Amino acid sequence: MRTLVCGRRRRGNPLLRRSDVVEAWTALGVAVLLFVGVPLAGVWAGRGAHDRAAATAAAQRADRHIVRAKVIGGTALPLPATEDGGESARRALVRWAESGARERTAVARVPAGTRTGEMVDVWFDSRGRGVGAPPDAIAVWQHTVVVGVCTAGGAAAVVLLAHGVARRIALRHRLLEWEREWARTGPDWTPGRT
Repeated sequence: MRTLVCGRRRRGNPLLRRSDVVEAWTALGVAVLLFVGVPLAGVWAGRGAHDRAAATAAAQRADRHIVRAKVIGGTALPLPATEDGGESARRALVRWAESGARERTAVARVPAGTRTGEMVDVWFDSRGRGVGAPPDAIAVWQHTVVVGVCTAGGAAAVVLLAHGVARRIALRHRLLEWEREWARTGPDWTPGRT
């Protein structure tokens, strides 16, 4: 006779081994981790990345200022794409007038294709070095999304890899249990050979 356990019928299946039960509970744990833990890890990492990126952007905005300047020197070789966030830019000699009517000259980043004599907006830091524009809100959010998605993807990969390892171990134990059981009951099922 079957009995009720936690609202479900308990089946007395003689083929159900301990490794089967462990594998079933592991699958439940993996499902919970994939649908709850992985998204939470992505949100947590993205939130931390957003806070750090927003603080960095605010510090750069406080340290940098924009100047309208005239390009007076020829443009040099292009900057590496990683240095200015992927935009094509070059360094050139520029001149601008400060508030005290004093003219200043410096090397700064200018858009690619800028010719001598053109007016451009350039960014300088507090030490007077030509730098790129500080990141805007869109760049901060892009960084946040990338970090969150990569973290969630990495966490999902770890969970699925661990599940695969657990399934292999459970399969090995299941086969060993079946071998032991067959060694015990096999002679009853196999007729004697004479």
